[in-house]
Amino acid sequence: MRYLSVSKISQLIGLSIFSLSLSAAEQPSAESLVGKVYLGGHAMYLKTDEDRLFNANANSSIDHASGVGVEGGYRLSELFETRLSYTHFNPVAENHNADLSSGKSIALDLLYFPFKESFYVVGGADVLDVEESNLSAALGAGYRHYLSENMALYFESKGHYQFDNNYTDLSAKLGFVYFFGTQKAEIKRNEPVKTAAVVAPVAAVAPIAELDSDNDGVLDSKDNCANTPATDKVNEVGCTVFTEEQDTVELLINFDNNKAVVKEKYKPIMLKVAKFMEAYPDLSLTIKGHSSAKGSAAYNQTLSAKRAQAVVDVLINDFGVEANRLNSIGYGESELLNTDNTDAAHEQNRRIEATISTTNKVAEKR
Repeated sequence: MRYLSVSKISQLIGLSIFSLSLSAAEQPSAESLVGKVYLGGHAMYLKTDEDRLFNANANSSIDHASGVGVEGGYRLSELFETRLSYTHFNPVAENHNADLSSGKSIALDLLYFPFKESFYVVGGADVLDVEESNLSAALGAGYRHYLSENMALYFESKGHYQFDNNYTDLSAKLGFVYFFGTQKAEIKRNEPVKTAAVVAPVAAVAPIAELDSDNDGVLDSKDNCANTPATDKVNEVGCTVFTEEQDTVELLINFDNNKAVVKEKYKPIMLKVAKFMEAYPDLSLTIKGHSSAKGSAAYNQTLSAKRAQAVVDVLINDFGVEANRLNSIGYGESELLNTDNTDAAHEQNRRIEATISTTNKVAEKR
């Protein structure tokens, strides 16, 4: 059996690398895509196995095929997505003189997003019809470039192995997808607006009762914030009264003696920290590592730094926190919580500590 030429494979790989170098714009979170359906279209180039013959007697090979298609998919979870696609293409003979019948591909794929972002691995089954219809197994990778929270371009390359005749084909796709559904809109309150005083002309008419249209207790003539929520406390000009509240999450993780491995029981509190940082994308976090007083000070300094870095690695790899928002520092045995020379004291001192907080403006209620 003959294989695809090295030069042509290199060209396709080059296209893949160029596509993967694109930076995502307005990247939506994986959580926001879960449960969404999308539809799209694509163009496909198929480099066929050189053993595919359209005329056995003439020993003539099919060189490649190209065409367009449609697809639909569903995001199952933050990591997985399923997709069904149809492609209609026209095969081309090696000598370009033969009139070949058109072909098609019907593929059912599962996409896996290991980083919950744009890069994905794809695998599935493909009924590939090139002069004859046969079942193939497919495996490849792709990358999405988001144009908005609902629209994306993508590039994808897959290898196809056809079981009946042991054919190996290679495909490249450039496509567009649109996700249906919108993000939940946040409730926004009116901020105070300065208005110029208006002097009503004096007329010899009976006085008219002033209105309080939003029922906040402030007459419309003095109300600088129309349509204030009925549950909000307001000031003398009818605007919501806000107070500042501190939102804080503390992280405390203890380690076994001479170890820098994060135990599973601490994963829930680490998830809470990750969710907090997702809610406040401008915040960063410093992980402070500590050790007990057992052993040399130099060794304890290194061990404490390893413990802090281990927590940083889990937040990045397991919970998707951006690396540039995390920092780790080892303090060794310089900041002991308990100076007693007991097992309980040593266990208390083998730890990392971190605190992340922010101040929010919260509307006061009536």
